[in-house]
Amino acid sequence: MPRREGKGSQKKARFDRLKIEIMNFVTANPGCSAQSIVACLQHDRAMRNHGLTPRKVGFFIPRHLAKSLVWWQDHRAGRRVYGEIGCEAEPRDNNL
Repeated sequence: MPRREGKGSQKKARFDRLKIEIMNFVTANPGCSAQSIVACLQHDRAMRNHGLTPRKVGFFIPRHLAKSLVWWQDHRAGRRVYGEIGCEAEPRDNNL
């Protein structure tokens, strides 16, 4: 059975809400990881049925929020962390 490529209002509403919630969390917590974003959204924001995983959020941010968010590598932990473009938590030698 092929995947459904719906364009309905519920899909758009979920997409828009996910964008808003990720933006709100990352602006409040610069330097956060995809894992902490997912934990906050699933437990605190009641988005349990959205099927969010750190991998999905990691793909979502560069595709849909690249104009407002940036990621850099946290070499101590070995993972990507996210923040607003120009935030203080971003390292100065970020050459992405």
